[in-house]
Amino acid sequence: MGIKLSHALGARTVAFTTSAKKRDDALELGADEVVVSTDPSQMAAHANSFDLIIDTVAAAHDLDAYITLLKLDGTMTLVGAPSSPHPSPAVFNFLLKRRSLAGSAIGGLPETQEMLDFCADKGITADIETIRIQDIENAYGRMLKSDVKYRFVIDMATLKAA
Repeated sequence: MGIKLSHALGARTVAFTTSAKKRDDALELGADEVVVSTDPSQMAAHANSFDLIIDTVAAAHDLDAYITLLKLDGTMTLVGAPSSPHPSPAVFNFLLKRRSLAGSAIGGLPETQEMLDFCADKGITADIETIRIQDIENAYGRMLKSDVKYRFVIDMATLKAA
């Protein structure tokens, strides 16, 4: 959704992924460019080039790899919530370029309504895989193996059969 929203707002949107297999999906969602973050040459090519990075990753990871991609006065905003802390970023990556690290949780009702209205106006929808409640164990196993695209949604009509 972040890629779709960024694109719809008219921003040049660069998606970062650890897997080259996700490149086509990111481009289809609206990314202008895809960077494989495990490729040092691709990361180095973007040093000091971003005003804003929105980090949606919900797993602990090295923030320094991304902070160094920010321009002077650039900001990285964390919106993913990992279950364990990120490794502490290096102080000099902030001091020498006046970079900032921020965080944001979900907005309140007015912001949520504004986002829903924007999505309705632009035809933006979430990509989901609908499952039956009876398949919840299988879905959970797939989630643990990272074998799910985007999100599972339970068909509530299947609760009656359970």
